Amino acid sequence: MQRENGFTKEANLQNLAKRELANGLDKDPIYKLRLQCFSRGATGILGLSRTFRVMDDDGSKTLSAEEFKKGISDVGLDVSESEISDMFTRFDADGSGTINMTEFLDKLRPPMNEGRLSIIEKAFDKMDANDDGQITETDLMNLYSVKDHPKYLSGEMTKSEILREFLKNFEAGAPNPDGIVTKEEFINYYSTISASIDNDAYFDLVMRRAYNL
Repeated sequence: MQRENGFTKEANLQNLAKRELANGLDKDPIYKLRLQCFSRGATGILGLSRTFRVMDDDGSKTLSAEEFKKGISDVGLDVSESEISDMFTRFDADGSGTINMTEFLDKLRPPMNEGRLSIIEKAFDKMDANDDGQITETDLMNLYSVKDHPKYLSGEMTKSEILREFLKNFEAGAPNPDGIVTKEEFINYYSTISASIDNDAYFDLVMRRAYNL
């Protein structure tokens, strides 16, 4: 039997998240929000982070209660007003009426060990040729490998089609797609892929093969 690859594992994680959301049990609001993001695959947490980034007009990386609520609503996540309020209050520790969106996304993201985070950062740094903290679509076109993608293996999609589809993932949830991927967005995307793969060595292999590390 052919070994399951990262793309199949992502689909399995989506299905598991949907089943857990439907089991009727009470859940911590942050955990529930994470499951909803998982149910959308690797684009879930990424979409929320991009929406928050667009709202952060002054670059302060802070959100008001209204912005926080609007961001979750705009992405279409099913969270009640009381759950949103509970999450916001937890992160507004000093009572200032704002929360640090990076801290919130760090908490929402599934935890990763140093080895996994390191290989994700290596992949990003390889593409960030000018070391400006972001990569462009051209960077990904030149470096992202599709040889393990099931639709490429089956002949359903060409390399160009798969790359275009992949690039759309990094624009998920962005009202104004800009063709730029920040390091935080890259990590947010791969944090969900990481959560779908139990074995550290296999995750490392997936990243190395995808980015020719």
